[in-house]
Amino acid sequence: MALLTIIKFFIVVVLLAVGIAFAVANSAPVRIDLGLFMPELPLSLVLLLAVGVGILLGAFASTFYFMRIKKENADLKRQSRLVQQEVKNLRSMPINGH
Repeated sequence: MALLTIIKFFIVVVLLAVGIAFAVANSAPVRIDLGLFMPELPLSLVLLLAVGVGILLGAFASTFYFMRIKKENADLKRQSRLVQQEVKNLRSMPINGH
């Protein structure tokens, strides 16, 4: 368990170092036209915000997909229970000879 914690800590430190290097390398200010105003922000922040918005939009879009899959799963489970109950009822019925 301790080895896993050390590995996670190392990964976090490496990602933090990469993020700091990225921010330092892309610190040039850029002007963004948002229609009503034009803020001037560091390029690294603009790129980070763009990636963050993309992640949020992707998560939002995939939520509907997973909700549909979850509903289908619940419907199939309900259908499976009904079929199992029907099989149980049929097995318990007496066999009438003709």
